Amino acid sequence: MSLVKGIHHMTVCVAGAQEDIDFQTQVFGQRMIKQTVLFDGRYAHYHLYYANANAEPGSVYTTFPYGRVKGRPGSGQIQSTAYTVPKGSMKFWVKQFDRHKVKHTGIKERFGQKFIRFSHPSGIQLEVIEDNADKRTGWTTKEVSADVTTRGFHGPVLSVREVAETERFFVDALGFKKTGKEGAYHRFEIGDGGANKTVTLLHEPDRPSGSWVFGAGTAHHMALEVENDEKLAEQKGIYEELGYTDASEIKDRMYFHSVYCRCPGGILVECAATVPAGFAVDEPADQLGTSLLLPPWFEARREEIEAMLDPITVPEGNLPKGAKKVPLPAPVISSATPASGASRRTEAVFVGGDGSQKKKKK
Repeated sequence: MSLVKGIHHMTVCVAGAQEDIDFQTQVFGQRMIKQTVLFDGRYAHYHLYYANANAEPGSVYTTFPYGRVKGRPGSGQIQSTAYTVPKGSMKFWVKQFDRHKVKHTGIKERFGQKFIRFSHPSGIQLEVIEDNADKRTGWTTKEVSADVTTRGFHGPVLSVREVAETERFFVDALGFKKTGKEGAYHRFEIGDGGANKTVTLLHEPDRPSGSWVFGAGTAHHMALEVENDEKLAEQKGIYEELGYTDASEIKDRMYFHSVYCRCPGGILVECAATVPAGFAVDEPADQLGTSLLLPPWFEARREEIEAMLDPITVPEGNLPKGAKKVPLPAPVISSATPASGASRRTEAVFVGGDGSQKKKKK
């Protein structure tokens, strides 16, 4: 039986932070649920999180504004991320994208489901796909109402030059079942399948490989949800038993613990176990995304880190109705190893960030 429950989150690299916020929240109608920073690397960068109304795993889309480097789209990458929307909402999304001059494909069909693929300002590809069976609660805005809003992920589309070994990875190591083939598309599902339990491989044998580094305009990794840290350790063991020995140690990402493994097709796959308090571990659930939060082990360096970041503005409508913004309590600063044994990067020598680089170019 598979340890994987479904999709946990998707992570991509965009260009400007404010551009990303405006597109995700105003055009695409997502709720911003977290603003923090990249925990790794020498450059200080934002790590921004968006989700549905309840900030559920399986709806969480995270972005690294990484304008200093441009990525190279290609095979061995996440080509697009599909979100579910109710049946009958395609016409709304065509009008919404046209209104905001967003490039899109128009209405297409894959495995009997209508979808639209569209472009983020940085070039990242996203989709809305009809699925009435998804009953999760979407976020609403002035432009995106409850009857058309996204519910969460349907699943990613992964570009691969060869299918067989990537198929073996998802089936043998992660427990997916192959449930369909349509032209160059190969569909895999976990559990009962459907929304948030689907991964689609797109066979593109002649497409050059894309870059694997942080780079604007490319996706970085996909994350699958497992129940807890014990299951996470068990999944790491499965990787090693099958010969996928490049699986990482368990890492502490504050809101979840993670193991990373690059699959044979080139896509970086994370397995993630949400911590008990989830995204409310460092701010109240009704104030998610309204303040810049740092991991406690970087809190003493807040002034230094903030100086490297461009100022951003969170939309007024990001708070749930009736919620009021209140000051957060002082963080508990600790560098102690988490009880789970997950590793942390608690020290860093920052040499710059996207904000400081832009200022130098002026």
